[in-house]
Amino acid sequence: MAEEASNQAPSSQESVVQVEEVVVTDVLQPADKTPPPPTTTTSVSVERDSPPQPEPEAPEKKSVEETITLETHLSKPSNADDSTNDEKDPEFKEESTKLSDLSENQNKALQDLKNLVQEALKNHEFSSKEEKKTPPPTASAADKEEQQQPQQQQEVVTEAAPEKTEEEPVETKKEDQVETKKEDEVETNKEEQVEKEEEKKEEAKDDATVDDDGAKTVEAIEETVVAVSSSVQSQAEDKASETEAKEEASPPLPPEEVSIWGVPLLADERSDVILLKFLRAREFKVKEAFTMLKNSIRWRKEFGMEKLIEEKLGDELEKAVFMHGSDKEGHPVCYNIYGEFQNKDLYRNTFSDEEKREKFLRWRIQFLEKSIRKLDFNPGGICTIVQVNDLKNSPGPAKWELRQATKSALQLLQDNYPEFVAKQVFINVPWWYLAVNRMISPFLTLRSKSKFVFAGPSKSTETLLRYIAPEQLPVKYGGLSKDGEFANTDAVTEITVRPAAKHTVEFSVTENCLLSWELRVIGWEVSYGAEFVPDSEGSYTVIVQKTRKVGSSEEPVLCNSFKVGEPGKVVLTIDNTSSKKKKLLYRLKTKPSPSD
Repeated sequence: MAEEASNQAPSSQESVVQVEEVVVTDVLQPADKTPPPPTTTTSVSVERDSPPQPEPEAPEKKSVEETITLETHLSKPSNADDSTNDEKDPEFKEESTKLSDLSENQNKALQDLKNLVQEALKNHEFSSKEEKKTPPPTASAADKEEQQQPQQQQEVVTEAAPEKTEEEPVETKKEDQVETKKEDEVETNKEEQVEKEEEKKEEAKDDATVDDDGAKTVEAIEETVVAVSSSVQSQAEDKASETEAKEEASPPLPPEEVSIWGVPLLADERSDVILLKFLRAREFKVKEAFTMLKNSIRWRKEFGMEKLIEEKLGDELEKAVFMHGSDKEGHPVCYNIYGEFQNKDLYRNTFSDEEKREKFLRWRIQFLEKSIRKLDFNPGGICTIVQVNDLKNSPGPAKWELRQATKSALQLLQDNYPEFVAKQVFINVPWWYLAVNRMISPFLTLRSKSKFVFAGPSKSTETLLRYIAPEQLPVKYGGLSKDGEFANTDAVTEITVRPAAKHTVEFSVTENCLLSWELRVIGWEVSYGAEFVPDSEGSYTVIVQKTRKVGSSEEPVLCNSFKVGEPGKVVLTIDNTSSKKKKLLYRLKTKPSPSD
């Protein structure tokens, strides 16, 4: 990206600036002739991901490869800024989002996931339980009829039961008649015996009559109950069949419409890019990816994402988390400044209780949602973000409230925002963070570790410049990006000034104009001067900036301008008298000369 910008910048000033060259005027000291020690490369990386799993084979692709590799920032054991890992990890190459670059198995997994999503949309499976419609009234009506059926049976039995009680007075009357006969016929023993025998016979006949009547009554009751039950069941079956006929006649519900990050599912090719993110987060396991997608969509509805986007949550944290520029591959860069929470008032107002931590979580999710919706989800587009985490003056692990809020945020991001991080760069890393990284590093996959880069305080600017062009990097982190005359589109030239060497930069000018430039040397501690040398032999050299020593504590960026009235050249001189190499950054711009 920096190369493209540098090719475009001179187009507006071809008529004015003819040559731009770098000249080394001093010869290096003999001590410096020895070749510099070879640098080794490393990139320590981590990703909020599921437990380590076998890495699927990624297809070879012809995407742009990063030619700049990261030096071992922290490799010297005697320095606190030393390396977090002695092993060399491969540089992470972001997977392609073009279907033509996917392997056959990956294409098949994507198609299978699309089929599952299509079926889920048809059956409204992405709706939460509260949103799903109540079941059809057929089942509830049948349940009510089943509950009413035993009541009707009880009523029938209750009405038929009194018929049996009417037989009891018959036995009472016959016993009274037998007793009166015993009182009237007490004359002789034989008559008594005969009468007793007759009474027994009569009682036996009466008992048989009563039993026959009772049995007939019970049979009648059973027949009535069966008849009533069959009629109730037939009525319930008729109603159920009528309800089923109505349902068959009514049209089916239309498929559910679901969008995520502003992209409707299965609507166009952008949906494929999103589904690929869930597949890669689950190692192309279709069912697990579908479950993750479904849970994420339900969480978004429960979290009220669409309403959250429109909420006003304040701007107190705009210095702690912000977007600024892009990296050399075009990824937007998000800066997380943990040192801002050293402000006691800000810390208390953000993390002191559960309600405030919940508000911080909602603010962080809202910020991320707005950033993601600006990404390009078209195949081949930029749909990931570079995260820069500045740990300078971080409150550290002792702050329980901050750790709790960070843990909750990381869990939500891991579960609902898969594959949105192109690279995680940690700068100004303290010793305790390096110790933690050494402990967790063996448990991470190479793919996860390859996304993470760590740099101590002395190597932070150098590390950032490997991934972010100077015109895109904020001034506080070693770049030239700031509000002023120059924009992020104005390319910056990078030059390494050797130890004990003098370096000059010349701008040739052929027309009257106003020439402006800005420059910085990382760490300064060098001498800087500028002058205009006219082409005419009879003209005098003009001192634009008197040579002076610029210390590390001075203004990081120096800006100068000169009104050119005749053909000539502007010469910038950087004299590095130290024993360390320095990085020089500069850019220039010409404007028509203002009228006198």
